[in-house]
Amino acid sequence: MSENNVVVRFSDVSFGYGHNRPILKEVSFSVRRGAKVALMGQNGAGKSTIFHLITKFLVPDSGGVHITGATIALARQVVGQDDANLSVREFFKNAFPRKIYDIDPKIDAVLEVVNLRAPHDRIIRSFSGGQQARLLLASALIQNPDILLLDEPTNNLDKEALDHLRRFLVEYKKTVIVISHDADFLNAFTEGVLYLDVFTKKVQQFAGNYFDVTATISAQIEKEERENARAEKIIQEKKDKANFFAHKGGKMRVLAKRMRDLAAEMEEAKVDVRKEDAPIRNFHIPVQRDIGGEILGISSLSVMSKGHKAVEKKTHISLRKNGRLLLSGPNGIGKTTLLESIASGKARGAKVAAGVEIGYYRQDFSNLDFESTVYGALKKAMKVPDEGILRSVAAGFLITKDLIGSKIGALSEGQKGLVAFAELVLMAPGLLILDEPTNHINFRHLPIIAKALDGYEGAMVLVSHVPEFVSRIRIDETLDLGRGSF
Repeated sequence: MSENNVVVRFSDVSFGYGHNRPILKEVSFSVRRGAKVALMGQNGAGKSTIFHLITKFLVPDSGGVHITGATIALARQVVGQDDANLSVREFFKNAFPRKIYDIDPKIDAVLEVVNLRAPHDRIIRSFSGGQQARLLLASALIQNPDILLLDEPTNNLDKEALDHLRRFLVEYKKTVIVISHDADFLNAFTEGVLYLDVFTKKVQQFAGNYFDVTATISAQIEKEERENARAEKIIQEKKDKANFFAHKGGKMRVLAKRMRDLAAEMEEAKVDVRKEDAPIRNFHIPVQRDIGGEILGISSLSVMSKGHKAVEKKTHISLRKNGRLLLSGPNGIGKTTLLESIASGKARGAKVAAGVEIGYYRQDFSNLDFESTVYGALKKAMKVPDEGILRSVAAGFLITKDLIGSKIGALSEGQKGLVAFAELVLMAPGLLILDEPTNHINFRHLPIIAKALDGYEGAMVLVSHVPEFVSRIRIDETLDLGRGSF
C-alpha cells in the first residue's frame, strides 16, 4: 500500500484502562483513502476504543496514531443523556466545533439522506430508537468528513431504513470504517476487515468481506490444530520413552533427561492456536412458578401517525402462559412506547395480571443501574441469593472475574446486553418483554439467544427488526402497528 494513499495508520499502539484492563498491545495497521473497512471483534474487545483513538478522544499509552490530511466524524451507537433533551437543530449544531450559521437547509438535506423527516424544534428523546439511529448517522454526515466512523449503525433500523443505509454506503466515495455485528450488512459494501482479537489484544488485517475472513480464520485454526496434534503425539512418545529409560538406571537416566528436555522444547514450540470469538453458553430462562390464566391482555393501544399524533386503535390480544406476540411496524410507530407502558403498568389499554414478574429487556439498557457493579445487579435480580448460581450464570454470558466487579456503565454496549440476559435468567419472570434484543450483540451469540427464547415457557412480547433471528423463535401472533387497521 502506497504511504501517500494511507489515511489512517496505527504504529505499535498500546492502550489500556489502567494496568488491570489492557485493550491493545502494540497494534499496527493502516487504512487507505477511500477504503470501506469493517472493524470486527468480540463484545468488549475494544472496537469503540479504536474509534476514540482515531478521533483523538483517547491518547495511546505508547505508539502512534497518524491521520493524514483528513477530517473525521463519528456516528455513535446511542444518543448521550446530555443530547437527549436537545432539539433537532441544537443537536446538529453541536456536531460542529464552531458556530454554524443558516444550518436549517443543511439539516433538511442530511435528513433526506437518512430518509427521515423531522421538525427542527422536536426534542431528540421523543424519537424512536430507529429514528435516533438515523439522527446519529446524519450528525456525522452533516460534517462532510473525509473519514466516516460508524459504530453499530444498523441497531434499531427497520428494513426500509436498513436498505436505505446499505445503498448509501455502497455509493459513498469516502473512507468508511464501520463496527457492526451484522455480517450480511457488512458484506454489502466492505472490502476489508480489521479483526481485534480480545485475547491477544492485536489487530489482524484481512482483504475481502467478513465471510472470506471467517473462512480464512477457520482454515488457519484447523491447520494449527493439526500441527499441534502431530506435535502432541511425538511429545507423548518422548515422555513414554523418558519414563522407560528412567527406570533402567545408570546412563539410561541421562537419556531419559534428554527425552524430557526434548518433550519440553516441543511443548514450548507448539503453535498458539488462535482463540476465535467464544460464544455464550446455552442457557435457559426459568419461568415464574404458579402463574396461569391470562398473563397480558391488550384491548387498545396508541400508534403514531405520519403527523406525529397519537391515534388510539382497538385490538384484542390475550397472552397466556407460553404465548408469544411479535410487535412489528416501521420506526417511530410506537412499539417501544407500548412496551414501556406495559412494563411500567401505565398502559391504558393493556393489563398485566397481578403478581406476574416482568422481565424487561430495553433496547437502550436504561433500566440497568449504570452505577451498580455487575455483581450487585445480578445479585439484586435473584429472589434467593446463591453465590454459586450467580457466578455460574455470569460465566455462561462471558462475564469473567475481571468483569463482574466492574460498573455496568463502564461496559461495552454488547456486554451490557449480556448482563441484561443474565438478569433475566436469574429473576425467572412470568412475562418477557424484549425490545430489539439483538442490538449490539455478537452475531455468534444470536442463535443461542434465539434458542433460549424459543424454549421459554412464560408469556413473551418481542420487537425485532432481524427476520433471521425472529424465524428461530415460535411466534403465535403478530401485531403490525403499521397496518391501517387491526
